[in-house]
Amino acid sequence: METQATNKEETAELKQKVVQAIKMVFDPEIPVDVYELGLIYEITVFPVNNVYILMTLTSPNCPSAEAIPSEVKDRVSEIEGVNNVEVELTFDPPYSQDMMSEVAKLELGFL
Repeated sequence: METQATNKEETAELKQKVVQAIKMVFDPEIPVDVYELGLIYEITVFPVNNVYILMTLTSPNCPSAEAIPSEVKDRVSEIEGVNNVEVELTFDPPYSQDMMSEVAKLELGFL
């Protein structure tokens, strides 16, 4: 039982590191990181420290469509202990400004 609790704690800790790494990735056209923008739909850390990230972009025609997911993958891959990172891009549900955090809305003057 103790091992499971430790694994849950390690997984939660790793997930926090993943979030911090993702917060270092910015949309070049918006001065807010992709996490606060609400572009990250899901972060799953598997028991062998494989990380799955489901994300979207502000628009399917985003000029940084390849660069942003690639940078997310690179940043998360740099975390010590992470084995494999898979970033999947989706446009379902479509992105809307409602997905932004309060921080992002404040930064962009929506509040």
